[in-house]
Amino acid sequence: MKLGFVSDSLGGLPFEAMLDHAQRLGVSGVEVNTCGWSTAPHFDLSTILRDKNAQKSFLGAFADRELEVISLNANGNPLHPQDPAQGQDLEDTIRAAGELGIKTVCAMSGLPAGNATDTVPNWVVSSWPPETQAILRYQWEEKLLPYWTRIVALARDHGVERIALELHGNQCVYNVPSLLRLREAVGPVVGANLDPSHLFWMGADPLVAAEALGDALYHVHAKDTFLNARKQAVTSLLENGSLMDIPARSWSYITLGFGHGEEWWRQFCYRLKMAGYDSWLSIEHEDVMLNSLEGLERSIALLKSVMPVAASDYKPQDI
Repeated sequence: MKLGFVSDSLGGLPFEAMLDHAQRLGVSGVEVNTCGWSTAPHFDLSTILRDKNAQKSFLGAFADRELEVISLNANGNPLHPQDPAQGQDLEDTIRAAGELGIKTVCAMSGLPAGNATDTVPNWVVSSWPPETQAILRYQWEEKLLPYWTRIVALARDHGVERIALELHGNQCVYNVPSLLRLREAVGPVVGANLDPSHLFWMGADPLVAAEALGDALYHVHAKDTFLNARKQAVTSLLENGSLMDIPARSWSYITLGFGHGEEWWRQFCYRLKMAGYDSWLSIEHEDVMLNSLEGLERSIALLKSVMPVAASDYKPQDI
């Protein structure tokens, strides 16, 4: 496995300073945010698309520090009913990845409205009342499947081999079954970006999810979640309070090891290996209480202590 982090983890720093820290911290690469819910402080999507010199400069900054570009990340809602720019930005990110020779793009599946006349995204997480099923049929059959059939074709045209969809709330694809359903429909260009933090707050088990995904597991975000048992006991994990008010919430994103300890992360790495995954662990720091650089340093230290790096060489003796 190889260790890196998402560029927005140090989003307050200039591009070169962010890469200098990556080199200092001893990671192997950086996953770069390009658009969507990120202001993309380290990547000018429109410039990269049109300017060969900008492409060369971007890749050169990584090469000069012996770092890899892990992937490009377009983390928005490409099926937003009122903001078509989010979908266009995903397409442009795929085109930019092709120009840069990057084979993996991270994204969200998207969440459309509930019907043709609705104007806001609608996330269905229950099977009752009956209109929920009509919403799901519309979202999948009329929006999600046609869109991703086209995006997969675009990715192939531009040499992008893997689109890793984050299993994220408020998206059509948010758990293992929904990911596998979409993958079966549109093909193996689409796989999973497994982020344990989201599965924690949705009540799933990332250890079991890794095994269930198998060869559909394309990417891993290393992010932890603090589960506030006293709040959860009275509010459940269905939480819509301010992300900045940690004590008031039933769950919050947190620095690695502060929500689940080293032993859990050791098990997670081993389960990933059991599932056949031997690629990037990309830290996504979103802890509002810790300094971003300190939180990233602590997360890197934890993963370095638990993640397997060398290839297995064990063979039973001939006896």
